[in-house]
Amino acid sequence: MYEKHFGLQARPFSILPDPRFLYLGHHHKIAYTMLEYGLVGQAGFTVITGAIGSGKTTLVQKLVSAAPGKPITLGLISTTSIATGTLMEWIMMSFRQPFEGMSYPRLHRDFGDFLRRQAENGKRVVLVIDEAQNLLAERLEELRLLSNLNVDQMLLQLVLVGQPELRDMLRQPGMRQLAQRVSSDFHLPPLEHADAIPYFEHRLKVAGGNARIFTRPAIYEIFDYARGTPRSINIVADKCLVYGFGDGVSKVGRRLVGRVIADADRYGIYDPAENTNDSPIADFIV
Repeated sequence: MYEKHFGLQARPFSILPDPRFLYLGHHHKIAYTMLEYGLVGQAGFTVITGAIGSGKTTLVQKLVSAAPGKPITLGLISTTSIATGTLMEWIMMSFRQPFEGMSYPRLHRDFGDFLRRQAENGKRVVLVIDEAQNLLAERLEELRLLSNLNVDQMLLQLVLVGQPELRDMLRQPGMRQLAQRVSSDFHLPPLEHADAIPYFEHRLKVAGGNARIFTRPAIYEIFDYARGTPRSINIVADKCLVYGFGDGVSKVGRRLVGRVIADADRYGIYDPAENTNDSPIADFIV
């Protein structure tokens, strides 16, 4: 819609998880390193937590697409609030394996056979469970028992991605056995204030533009309003480009951002303050 007007080849602030647009700030670099260490170091469990919209899913997608070492056979479960079916059925479906009409023991046996075939073909099997904070304790325990397949060799690596509630769950006394199997983990806080300009520069450059589309005061206004949460920044910045296109301006300034924020506060349903459980901007450094 506004791409041609601003000299862009793509929407720079789409909320779709595209690894090309991922900006690796200080904390995101650490999280990426921990994920990479988990895969390369053959960690049984890797856990990444963070507030809504902090970039967890995009981070995992970037790693899997560029993971070093053996080829990866990836399974992804993103529907974790399911009320029907066993977790084993969802795992088999994520790897495109037959599962319908099978008993749990049969599913478990077939999945073990699948893991061994992948290992024989020189592949690593990685199961990523997104929104893992929605899993019941019983299903987390089921995952722990499933990791018992890694007896003689690492056949299955599990990556749990979720909101801060997942971290709280794993700290409960009843989760101690599972927590002890987590060898790589990181909690992803919001971006730091120093990341504001580089964040915009990176995304606009990938989209074929440059950061001069937004004035510095406009960037900081958006960043502060969004509390450093990437998805929140993207939502506001995208609306600013729509408003700018409608006004026929070549740059997004602080006054235009103020209009977008005022309209969002007055008419919208979106509140960036609800998207973070972490400290405010002044306390970003962890």
